Amino acid sequence: MSETRRALLEQLADDLQAAHPRGRALVAIDGVDGAGKTTFADAWAAVLRERGVHVLRATVDDFLRPKVERYARGRDSAEGYYRDSIDVAALRAALVEPFRSGADSVALAVFDHEHDAPLEVRERSIPADAVLLIDGIFLHQPELRGLWNRSIWLDVPPEVRDARLVARDGEGSLAPRYSEGQYLYQKEANPRRAATIVVDNSDAAHPRQVFDDFC
Repeated sequence: MSETRRALLEQLADDLQAAHPRGRALVAIDGVDGAGKTTFADAWAAVLRERGVHVLRATVDDFLRPKVERYARGRDSAEGYYRDSIDVAALRAALVEPFRSGADSVALAVFDHEHDAPLEVRERSIPADAVLLIDGIFLHQPELRGLWNRSIWLDVPPEVRDARLVARDGEGSLAPRYSEGQYLYQKEANPRRAATIVVDNSDAAHPRQVFDDFC
């Protein structure tokens, strides 16, 4: 891990622990496809664990709807990508609400999107003081925005996003369904403004916090 990256993650850990020294905290890491959400969340989790924090890691990909629901508006539908991807009810009922209420066991996954089948992965014996880091798309949509104690928006320029997506998933990842779905999301939810923290992640080895002047 680069010194720049570690320094930012340590600062974010300082801020989180100062704001939530006891109890449980839910933190969302949001961004467009290819922003580096999972890698960023995993690295931050490692830094927090070095401090003795009990960290749960989850990804919204494990709380997707079945294909028949995700593609109900058509396989090319940008609106379907935005509005029908996440099973919000399952995310709340299986993970967020039990974690928030102090339950000692929660489901970190309820759906295997690769096999389009139900799945249950649980974490048990969760202490009273714990942090849940969840990464994924659309985590600032209106149905989810009020769930997080704090949230991060990872900012990347389109050319960086596209290069990462092609390297990871091939040319099909640039289909209008995905880019236009993200456009709908950003137009409706303005996640960059809604996030507690904005991080420029265009260089994943050297991320930096962005302090915008909204005055």
